[in-house]
Amino acid sequence: MNPEKTDKLATGLILGLSGAVGIVILSLLAYILLSGIPHISWNFLTSSAESFVAGGGIRDQIFNSLYLVFLTMLISVPLSLCAAVYLSEYAPDNRWTALLRLAIEVLSSLPSIVVGLFGYLVFVLQFGMDFSLLAGAMALTLLNLPLLTRSCEDALRQVPFLQRQAGLGLGMSKWRVTTKIVIPAALPGIITGAILSAGRIFGEAAALIYTAGQSAPIISYSDWNPFSPTSFLNPMRPAETLAVHIWKVNSEGLIPDAHAVSNGSAAVLIITIFAFNLIARFIGYLIKRKLTK
Repeated sequence: MNPEKTDKLATGLILGLSGAVGIVILSLLAYILLSGIPHISWNFLTSSAESFVAGGGIRDQIFNSLYLVFLTMLISVPLSLCAAVYLSEYAPDNRWTALLRLAIEVLSSLPSIVVGLFGYLVFVLQFGMDFSLLAGAMALTLLNLPLLTRSCEDALRQVPFLQRQAGLGLGMSKWRVTTKIVIPAALPGIITGAILSAGRIFGEAAALIYTAGQSAPIISYSDWNPFSPTSFLNPMRPAETLAVHIWKVNSEGLIPDAHAVSNGSAAVLIITIFAFNLIARFIGYLIKRKLTK
């Protein structure tokens, strides 16, 4: 066959398959948004589930999801960055490093339900955290570490090696070159990866069913004492996130407008994750623009 015809055929096949995948994804997103947006209102977003007789709002679920993301990132970002710095700057190329990379890959392929069961056995039962935001954050950290470590390592490796050599040539120590040259240069990629991983864990449900719990106790947004059982800042309270709320509403079917509540909640979830992605791109662009001026 003529090479030009083969090239055109392969190009057309790749474009066709890519277009088909894109159409499927866009159709799914359009269906979720068109089904859910009509059910979204200001009261739906700012009221608790107890505010209405039928279904209620999702204020507490939205806050629980955002607070859980904050706690997870507070734990996983330092761990991931330290692991990425070690793998990128200090780790020798030997079997132990290869084994560590393999362990990271295996951890990234674990189903979230397995991580949830592990979190239930270890954090909830063994460590006595009960069903709580902190137990959920620890479980999500296990899910988030591989993705965030890889993204931070990729960002560090994209820094030109000449910049490292220049720092070492000026008499700077390896640690000072890493903290003063490499990490600041890789900061846009690190922040982008962190925000993207935050969007991923925002929609997680399976791991949280067994760790953060499925109950939504009444909380007070005027109680700023994190040790108070009713405080919205208490990390040891059980908390139903938005994704778990969608699963619970659809599985139990105890409210008369379950279909409307689940559709509206799903649309809010998709819009929030989309916003995470836009914010990540925008912040990464701003930081890169500032550093390259």
